[in-house]
Amino acid sequence: MRRTVVVLAAGWFVSLLGIAGWSRRSSSETADAIVVLGAAQYGGRPSPVLKSRLDHALELWEADRAPHVVLTGGRRPGDLISEAAAGRRYLVRRGIPNDSMMLEPAGRTSLASIRGAAELLTASRARGGTMANGPTESGERPRPRVLLVSDPFHMLRLDVLARMNGLTPLPSPTRTSPISANRAVLEYMLRESVALPTDIALMVWLTMTGRTIDGEQTSD
Repeated sequence: MRRTVVVLAAGWFVSLLGIAGWSRRSSSETADAIVVLGAAQYGGRPSPVLKSRLDHALELWEADRAPHVVLTGGRRPGDLISEAAAGRRYLVRRGIPNDSMMLEPAGRTSLASIRGAAELLTASRARGGTMANGPTESGERPRPRVLLVSDPFHMLRLDVLARMNGLTPLPSPTRTSPISANRAVLEYMLRESVALPTDIALMVWLTMTGRTIDGEQTSD
């Protein structure tokens, strides 16, 4: 029993260290799409957390880091529109054309949002659209490369989930989120240290059973 506790504690500590390490990473590469993780919105107005992610995605798009933006995030109880739709309104007003954006408005967790984004990009490639890359010499199509936009503490979990869903992730965290600017970031990192192994276990179970999911609440 004691050995099990020690192993679990060691695993949790390694997870926490990984989250801290990944939070400092930021890719300078180009990608096929920018994937923005959702956060709260109020009547179509992005919360400060969501606004910081959208502003960062706008900067990446204007710098020609990727030609398309995938906006994720479903509706909380009482919301009239999804977080993804609120994000599109915000970015359209700032110059990103509608046809450069794709919406995943159903996912209410990070896992559901990443799975939905991967399905969108795969479907676009199958239609000969955004991801219409030719096969490699081995006959396989290359994985879509995505710039992942969220808060720094979120990067490791998103990286793992993206890889498990057939994407090649490139971290691009926003540094202007109010979460990152206050002491609450430690609380979020502790939450992530539990959410990371939980999501990995859930993803493995979903893959083995072929089931789909519907998240309970949005992961900011």
